[in-house]
Amino acid sequence: MSHAFDTLLVANRGEIACRVMRTARRMGLRTVAVYSDADAGARHVREADEAVRLGPAAAQASYLDIQAVIAAARRTGAGAVHPGYGFLSENGDFVAALAEAGITFIGPPASAIAAMGDKSAAKARMHDAGVPLVPGYHGDSQDDALLKAEADRIGYPVLLKASAGGGGKGMRVVESTETFQAALDGCRRESRAAFGDDRMLIEKYLTQPRHVEVQVFCDSQGNGVYLFERDCSVQRRHQKVLEEAPAPGMTEALRREMGEAAVRAAREIGYVGAGTVEFLLDADNSFFFMEMNTRLQVEHPVTEMITGQDLVEWQLRVAMGEALPMAQEALTITGHSFEARLYAEDPAQDFLPATGTLSRFELDLAGAGLEPAQVRLDSGVSSGDAVSMHYDPMLAKLIVHGDDREQALATLNRALAALDIQGVTTNRDFLQRLATHPAFRAAELDTRFIEHHEAELFAPRHYTAEEYASAALVGLHQLGQERESDSPWDRHDGFRLNAEHTIRIALCDPSRIDDGDAVVTVEGKRAAPGAPWRLRIGEQTFDATLQPLDGDAVAVTLDGHRRRLQTRLVGEGRERNLVVMVDPRRETRLFWRRIDAIDHGRQEAESTLTAPMHGTVVTLLVQPGERVEKGMALMVMEAMKMEHTLTAPADGQVESFHFQAGDTVGQGDVLLEFAADE
Repeated sequence: MSHAFDTLLVANRGEIACRVMRTARRMGLRTVAVYSDADAGARHVREADEAVRLGPAAAQASYLDIQAVIAAARRTGAGAVHPGYGFLSENGDFVAALAEAGITFIGPPASAIAAMGDKSAAKARMHDAGVPLVPGYHGDSQDDALLKAEADRIGYPVLLKASAGGGGKGMRVVESTETFQAALDGCRRESRAAFGDDRMLIEKYLTQPRHVEVQVFCDSQGNGVYLFERDCSVQRRHQKVLEEAPAPGMTEALRREMGEAAVRAAREIGYVGAGTVEFLLDADNSFFFMEMNTRLQVEHPVTEMITGQDLVEWQLRVAMGEALPMAQEALTITGHSFEARLYAEDPAQDFLPATGTLSRFELDLAGAGLEPAQVRLDSGVSSGDAVSMHYDPMLAKLIVHGDDREQALATLNRALAALDIQGVTTNRDFLQRLATHPAFRAAELDTRFIEHHEAELFAPRHYTAEEYASAALVGLHQLGQERESDSPWDRHDGFRLNAEHTIRIALCDPSRIDDGDAVVTVEGKRAAPGAPWRLRIGEQTFDATLQPLDGDAVAVTLDGHRRRLQTRLVGEGRERNLVVMVDPRRETRLFWRRIDAIDHGRQEAESTLTAPMHGTVVTLLVQPGERVEKGMALMVMEAMKMEHTLTAPADGQVESFHFQAGDTVGQGDVLLEFAADE
């Protein structure tokens, strides 16, 4: 039963909890967060009006504890609970328990959740409602021989799916009759472990389908609408990565046909609230029902961007018993929108989840030249937050809008470049490679997009001379800005302010430390921003300038070619000088080290000699107390597989060494004591 409420408890965490509370506050509702021990200091807790501890870090003992959530609602006087997505969002027992406690559930009735939770039963009901289905078997009989016969009848390849499943578990593609039994056995094992249910359904596997889903909304007064479609074809391991709305290439007739089919599906099960009907769209524009998600989808913001509607507000108003805010004919599409899911994971390690502390999590719109109206960041984290091992690794969603697909895609790439995430490995660079891939730009989409283009998406990086030159200047600029002891501008090793000088910089890909090294020789002087430099890389030379811009952006000009770059210096210790440069096409990460032989001829001899880089002492070439002449080799250091010889700054005597062969030294460390002749 729907009724008014003034306090909303959000039974979730992370970005969706923050997003729901944002709308609730705007509507004048008091917000309540719940949290586990792992999330005691999390952003959703900080932003709520009240917060209640549920239990230990494990989801089963906290976010999935129905009685603990209901107790938190009673304790805070919350008249309604929004489940977000995941956790208890599609749990019929939770909905029933809330109803018994007199608390409004922001979502559909338990009967609708149950109707779509059993995929075999759902397919049967969709057939009755006239919703197109993929050829397949959805029957009750689970005899192995019958299932194999059905697969043979449908024709290979077929898709085996757990009837009670989701999220890619208990799901396998079977290419032939010979491999069917082994695949069936594996799916049953996975399904029993994940869902306690090993029933299977079989579908014809479409070789190049697109995943297109329709946002539907129904109220308790019998009204139903569709808010158009989203294309979610780019996936890894059946999990969506990039989503967009509207779907590319969609005709008005096909949009209406799919939308009306989706509303029929919702009406068939007595649906109320926000739901998503997922379809497979084949190359000939035939489409087939896959499943219905009886909750708000992760990718709902792209629908909000193109319709101008707040779907969480719609949810709350429908739950209060109000009619839908708009009729079908009043809904329109404006422009195009993309959403990129930012995960704490390592794409190079098969998307292995990553943990750690976010030392920095910032979106530099000013540096990217973007307006807030173009870009939305739905995030559950801030700088300084810990990324836990206990929950889904999604950190945030980056959502953009443009007048058309091309403009929206350009904005997405610029916004990805402006996102500075440090301290935890993420898929940010992988998202940029996806979004700049020629096939994606051309909207050549299907659900195996990443698999089809794996060679290009995971290809080793090869750097141009221009990238090495830019990184050399960015490193000099960043270190100069920081005014720390390791800054080349603040050192006392021969570099002279406003005097001509030569600096040699070694650059190396951090993921391939033995490969791809380059040395850049920089000639110039420290002067006002934009002062000219002369750079040499092998046989190539560049006339160069660097100009600071807004935020973290700089403009690097090489031989008259100007590029705008988002830049930063990241890492600690040996990685202190990791230079990161990002433009709307790609990210470049290079270790930066000074390796120049220090010119002391333009200054008085110093009593100490400092390390020009992080590295290892290879050998000492003289003995303490030994007299030396200016330019005589004193010791050898090694960094990035390159040796560097330090020489005497003047005639004099080496009094003592502070390090021995094999020792590791940091940039700026005092290496030896030197007494110059009077």
